[in-house]
Amino acid sequence: MAPEPPLLRMSGITKTFPGVRALDGVDLDVLAGEVHCLLGQNGAGKSTLIKVLAGAHQPDGGEINWRGENVALKSPIAAMRLGIATIYQELDLVEHLSVAENVFLGHEPTAAGFVVRGRHARTESWRILDRLGHREIDPATLVGELSAAQQQIVSMARALSHDVRLIVMDEPSAALDPDEVDNLFRIVASLTADGVAVVYISHRLEEIRRIGDRVTVLKDGRAVSVGLPAKTTPTREVVALMTGRNVEYVFPDRPAADTPGKPVLTVRGLARAGEFAPLDLDLHPGEIVGLAGLVGSGRSEILETVYGARKPTAGEVRVDGTALRPGSVRSAVRAGLGLAPEERKAQALLMLESVTRNVSVSSMSRFSRGGWLDRRAERRAAREATRDLSLRPDNPDAHIRTLSGGNQQKAVLARWLLRGCRVLLLDEPTRGVDVGARAELYAVIRRLADEGLAVLLVSSEVPEVLGLADRVLVLKEGLVVHTAPARELDEPRVLDLVMEGSPTS
Repeated sequence: MAPEPPLLRMSGITKTFPGVRALDGVDLDVLAGEVHCLLGQNGAGKSTLIKVLAGAHQPDGGEINWRGENVALKSPIAAMRLGIATIYQELDLVEHLSVAENVFLGHEPTAAGFVVRGRHARTESWRILDRLGHREIDPATLVGELSAAQQQIVSMARALSHDVRLIVMDEPSAALDPDEVDNLFRIVASLTADGVAVVYISHRLEEIRRIGDRVTVLKDGRAVSVGLPAKTTPTREVVALMTGRNVEYVFPDRPAADTPGKPVLTVRGLARAGEFAPLDLDLHPGEIVGLAGLVGSGRSEILETVYGARKPTAGEVRVDGTALRPGSVRSAVRAGLGLAPEERKAQALLMLESVTRNVSVSSMSRFSRGGWLDRRAERRAAREATRDLSLRPDNPDAHIRTLSGGNQQKAVLARWLLRGCRVLLLDEPTRGVDVGARAELYAVIRRLADEGLAVLLVSSEVPEVLGLADRVLVLKEGLVVHTAPARELDEPRVLDLVMEGSPTS
């Protein structure tokens, strides 16, 4: 029997923007009922390719064949009418509308030629949510009141409100904890069992192993490999295809354990009611301490409270023995603390500004001369800071929005190095960063610690915490349930502690 033809075949797709050839003859074929994973470093062309598939970009060349016929996807509406839905990493939901209104936004249910609102839309929304295994989400609830995981379910429900045959999921697990990821995978398995195809984009290769059937790898706008078996292709081969070089999943060597000396950061009895219990912590120059735990365990809240972005209900933070003013970011920054937050685009970066301004923004007084800004000195200092971190491209005038995730993160780090930061707080430092750039960031973080910077690290990826940190605090529901040198822990032990642990020393 002849094999079934692909549901989707993209052949020789090209797309050029001013000065950039984003896609250079890309091929992709997707079968009905499969999970086809799309991999590549930031800037490889993944986003451009899925926007072409979604009808948001028009290709300069190539063909798109859908269910055996060549088609032109002139708009997102045209793609949706054919049965192609795209769920972007940054969800495009309307927060002040209800779940039901979002599910049917732009194609409200009709009867006898009239738009039907209210009860019918809620009933249909509930039916779709039930299919997704989430009857607990009330269709009448405002989307802005839902968690990130629930909002993602609503975005999937909106896709399924059409007669969808292919769903593109762009980094769907980025903001999910392990239980929510398991539920996402259950939903994907249910969809593919019904014959729906899924194009799945993720930087997490362990997810590709679990959920994928085949893999296409993009590099520099080209498909360097199409249709690799997801579960059996060696990780080294996949990484080499993505980066053009062999990149091992190894972390920089830790220095030999020695006497830590006097702490630079001291936390005593720090707490926020309803978020995390009283915490004691000493952080020494040159030391990396990791906070491990599930989403909701209080990890990010601890970092933000130490930084002064949240006011504690108890306890204190001291730098070199001097107490910081509770709930004061200014006090923390003046004392030498710097924060690289989880949502760097929304919370750290000035997306319409240059690399120079993003690096210098916390040190502007340094470049002020009699009320005037010395732009030449500002630019020179920013360039030196970014060169020290090997930021690419080496152009301080480049707009920050044009940089990859890894280089945007380097710009945030450069900001605090220029400021003379002594304690660096890192919240999900490699979120949305590709494999090759992760290795570079790991090396940068370890080098900064070796040069005397103290680092407090939060990551949802246990291997990352164990690979980078010298010492680990394991959190469960706001409590520290275990503290140990990282070399004495492994991933199964940490996961056991965050699921079942009770406070220990």
